[in-house]
Amino acid sequence: MLNVQLKGKRTWMQSLLLVMFLLSSTLAFAQNKVTGTVTDKTGAPLPGVNVLEKGTTNGSITDVDGKYSINVEKGKTLMFSYIGFTTREVVVNQNVIDIALQEDLQALDEVVVIGYGSMTRKDVTSSITTVKAEDMNVGVITSPAQMLQGKVPGLTIANTSDPNGSASISLRGASSLRTGEAMEPYYVIDGVPGVSISLVSPEDIESIDVLRDASATAIYGSKAANGVIIITTKKGNQDGRTSVNYSGYVAWDNTMNTLDMMDANELLAYANANGVDLSNYCDINNPANTNWQDEVLRTGFSHNHNVSINGGNKKTSYSASINFLERQGVVKGTDMDRLNARSYVKTKALNDRLEIALNLNASVRNSSTGPTSGTGQSVLDAMYYYSPLVPVKNADGTWYSDLQISQNYNPLSMVNEDRYDTKEKLLQGTAQATLHIIDGLDWNLNLSYQNQQYIYSIYNSSQSQILGAKHGQADRSTLENIRKQMETYINWDHTFADVHKVGVMLGYSWEQADNNDGFGLRVYNFYNDDLGYHNMGMANNMDISDIISNNLSTLRMISFYGRVNYSFNSKYLLQATVRRDGSSAFGVNNRWATFPSVSAAWRITEEEFMKNQHIFDDLKLRVGYGVSGNSLGFDAFIARPLYGATGWFTYVSPDGVSSEYRTLGATRNSNPDLKWESTSMFNIGLDFGFLNNRLTGTIEYYDKRTSDLIYDYPVSTNRYPFGTMTANVGDISNKGIEVTINAIPVKTRNFTWTTSVNLSHNKNVVEKLTNATYSVPYIDMADPDVGGFSGTNVQRIMEGCPIGQFYTYEWAGYNENGKSVFNDYDADGNLVGTTDAPKDEDRRKTGSAQPKLTYGWNNEFTWKNWSLTAFFQGVAGNKIYNATRNYYNNVGLVAAGKNALSEIATEQKFNDSNAQRPSDRYLENGSYLRLATLTLGYNFGKLGNWVNNLRLYATCNNVFTITGYKGLDPEIYLGGLTPGVDWRNTTYPRTRTFMVGVNVNF
Repeated sequence: MLNVQLKGKRTWMQSLLLVMFLLSSTLAFAQNKVTGTVTDKTGAPLPGVNVLEKGTTNGSITDVDGKYSINVEKGKTLMFSYIGFTTREVVVNQNVIDIALQEDLQALDEVVVIGYGSMTRKDVTSSITTVKAEDMNVGVITSPAQMLQGKVPGLTIANTSDPNGSASISLRGASSLRTGEAMEPYYVIDGVPGVSISLVSPEDIESIDVLRDASATAIYGSKAANGVIIITTKKGNQDGRTSVNYSGYVAWDNTMNTLDMMDANELLAYANANGVDLSNYCDINNPANTNWQDEVLRTGFSHNHNVSINGGNKKTSYSASINFLERQGVVKGTDMDRLNARSYVKTKALNDRLEIALNLNASVRNSSTGPTSGTGQSVLDAMYYYSPLVPVKNADGTWYSDLQISQNYNPLSMVNEDRYDTKEKLLQGTAQATLHIIDGLDWNLNLSYQNQQYIYSIYNSSQSQILGAKHGQADRSTLENIRKQMETYINWDHTFADVHKVGVMLGYSWEQADNNDGFGLRVYNFYNDDLGYHNMGMANNMDISDIISNNLSTLRMISFYGRVNYSFNSKYLLQATVRRDGSSAFGVNNRWATFPSVSAAWRITEEEFMKNQHIFDDLKLRVGYGVSGNSLGFDAFIARPLYGATGWFTYVSPDGVSSEYRTLGATRNSNPDLKWESTSMFNIGLDFGFLNNRLTGTIEYYDKRTSDLIYDYPVSTNRYPFGTMTANVGDISNKGIEVTINAIPVKTRNFTWTTSVNLSHNKNVVEKLTNATYSVPYIDMADPDVGGFSGTNVQRIMEGCPIGQFYTYEWAGYNENGKSVFNDYDADGNLVGTTDAPKDEDRRKTGSAQPKLTYGWNNEFTWKNWSLTAFFQGVAGNKIYNATRNYYNNVGLVAAGKNALSEIATEQKFNDSNAQRPSDRYLENGSYLRLATLTLGYNFGKLGNWVNNLRLYATCNNVFTITGYKGLDPEIYLGGLTPGVDWRNTTYPRTRTFMVGVNVNF
């Protein structure tokens, strides 16, 4: 019986082995082994090529000899993919498959917007940087400029955490002595120049092209001296389907750093130790211990929602989007909300030869804030200087107040009783038509209308400590700007004999801007505060001098422009442009100016002697020179005589009746010779690619020179009606080097690391400030507004130095009595010792606000469906004047009943009345490295039949900062004529933002 069982068991096992053998044989037959070699077009082996069975995870990678081996059934498809090469798919029908991959020229063939047209990247001869939507900065973005920080070499951007603030932005250095719009790049949105960027939500942007050198910007002539930023928005598709997209996030802002001010115990101890009686400023027997920064600051909550619809077919495409953003600032009372709506439709007619597009955009923005500027009248200042020994409110519930102290206002009172509101309404409509006359010849017509309205509303309540004596004061004013524009141009492109590519563009432009049309009124003495500024007729008093009026400014400009491009086999490239602008802003003798440019490029890798080399995948040399102008920021009266109300006089009639009349006088001189500021730029660049374009980059050098700078110079009133003349005098130069490197260090089947770094160095120099007619030896700037030293400036604009040159006393430590002393120089400039009473001639050059290096470094890691982005940015080699520390380092604040920095208890003698004298003691190294953005995302892909794509992400902005700067934050305003000053009245606390978001496509 046992033998029978054993025999049966053997039979069963033999049968099982037979089945397993047959199954394995079948599997071995089915899983056909395929081998082969992968090479490039020259036959060189390619290591690291991904070989994947399509639709599965079954894959392999080629070795150093380009060889691979993989088991795959016959009839299945293999995919061969490699960075820099086009992916190939091959059906398996044999055991040996050798593949030659072709170079992927997609990067070279990408379309670049150049102004009144576009071209492929390989044909570009100028310095143009393109940033795609997926590569832009992520965060609570209120302006598209914030999305570019650290992304474009030469573009210096300093952001702010103020929801109602704006970033400072400059391209390749300051090139004007005028501030505001005159120092910033010119914006073009969907081919329409001069459009307000407030109309564009970040979610609606497809790409941004930054035109950096004059050979690229000269086509925009008199508006392009500071570079041109071209924004292209998302449009409808033509594949016959409709897609709906939603993107949204919620975010929380928290203050990164606060000042280390004295608390109540420290302040009392310091006062007692130095014999200071504070009993007049607080209840000394029952002092409070108020942390005013904690009282003013909060966690700011923000949320953003964007819904877009895109669709169409080959005839008609359309898109529409609506965006809502609400953002709370970390300072109580600072808030904003914005609603943007965009609609676009494009259709074809006349046998598809006529394309017509209509675009309607609208934006409404509401901004609220308390007082955040002015000496003493700023919440951003008061939360530091206000004494911790006093409470927020009195026992009866009113705001604590002690107005016997000069410029001493309870910060919570200002937040709640002094309100400043702004409503901005923007409406823009455009119509665009393109007629395809014959193949290669197009006629274009663009019409644009933009209406911009502002309503400014202020209410200082009866409880206001700033204007309490007015018993409630209301200000309301309105301002309207209207811009109309018409442009028409033709584009002709043709290729001769397959190698000679020629492009010609000719155009005409007309525009009119009616700006500053507005009025307003100020009234006071209300019965109560219930209506605020909403019914000004309830006020009991107004003054005739409080009628607010504006001068309507109508500017017109006419332009003729053209461009010629030539390409020989995409090897030798040439481009020339010219623009002739006429503007009503300038003097009657200089209404017109011409702005030419020329650039050339040589694609060296297209030469025969480069065909067999295996080092460079792309190598292109570019050279360009152009001239552009700066007509931005002018009104219609800049060159004309202007008269206005300068005061009042009393007229007594023959009947003895007295009346007050306006005194009219000159407020501006006429200058018929006023002309354009002109900027010329030479640029040379080298574009390169290595390792199958896994390593690409650009090196640029530029020399930018601006002449005929416009500034107000003092003149004699014996000769002119007014004491200053707006004239062309100065010169500024900017020279720099820019480097961009893009690399893919690691790429496997599931993991990829891509990295990009850009470095920029710019040297800014004011070359000339005077001529034979108008002369100033220098221009003093930047008064830090320190008590006891009013009018002591810390910067000077002078020849041979940059804008932002610090010019201060040199702090030399303390004398034997513990009082601050400074270097003392004789009339010949020799150092003769120290003094506690320095004179103006003892000031010296002590550093520059201009960074020697600005940089950005982006890293993106992807593993399967996960992605991690880490973006670093920073500056190096610049100085910051810490005006905040300068003011709060004053020992006299304690005796005056205010607060001061904790450091004075250990670093200052109480008798040091020189401690706060502006000097290089408060000039600090402004270099920093910041992990600006860290984003972790997961892409779910397609989910069922409803969701085409779903992505969740979490982002942290301003993760950490490495710096030696002692102030709140080293990223401060770098624009204007006083860059690099950390002002105490207006510097908004830097925040760290945490946000969670979703992108979904239906």
